[in-house]
Amino acid sequence: MLRALVALLLLANLAFLGWSRGWLDDVMGVRARGDREPERLQQQVRPETVRILTPQAVAAAASAAESRLSCLEAGPFDAAGIAAAETALAATLPSGSWTRTTTERPSAWLVYIGRFTNRDAQLKKEQELERLRVHFEPLHNAPDLEPGLALGRFGERVDADAALADMARRGVQSARVVELARGATLHMLRVDRADPDLATKVAGLKLDALGKGFMPCPRPS
Repeated sequence: MLRALVALLLLANLAFLGWSRGWLDDVMGVRARGDREPERLQQQVRPETVRILTPQAVAAAASAAESRLSCLEAGPFDAAGIAAAETALAATLPSGSWTRTTTERPSAWLVYIGRFTNRDAQLKKEQELERLRVHFEPLHNAPDLEPGLALGRFGERVDADAALADMARRGVQSARVVELARGATLHMLRVDRADPDLATKVAGLKLDALGKGFMPCPRPS
């Protein structure tokens, strides 16, 4: 009885060994480990194109791909303009390829003296303000108001009016309040990572009646 059991176990082990090595594949019709060599090698498609890359080569390839991407931006648009611009984009670009950013531009009011007819008139007014101990500065980046002097900048008209009244009590003449910038909600459209094909698609787009289109994103300062 014991001998028969030992013989049975030995036979079972031999059968398992043969099955696991694939010796019985054609007999049993079931493979122990799925596809094995050389069958799997024979099923490869264009194996000559497969290359094993080093980590350095992978990093270099990723860096080269990243360098071909560009950031493009269009705007600013008001509420009506952004709707028209996004409609134009949707007809050309796949959904999700651009983003919208919204910013609030605050109002800016100015207590102002000008425009001066010549440099001598401006110097005379500057000397008068210095005698009255009123702070001022020459106005820049406002062509419609230059040459002129800014006596104070304010976010609300009521504050500018109060400052003007105070300056009048101190003897300042000919000053007035002007609106330097009107408050507005502004929208920008951005394509953060445009590949060359996408950049070509958006390059010629005109997104509003003024012909606004995409330009390179400003570089971080």
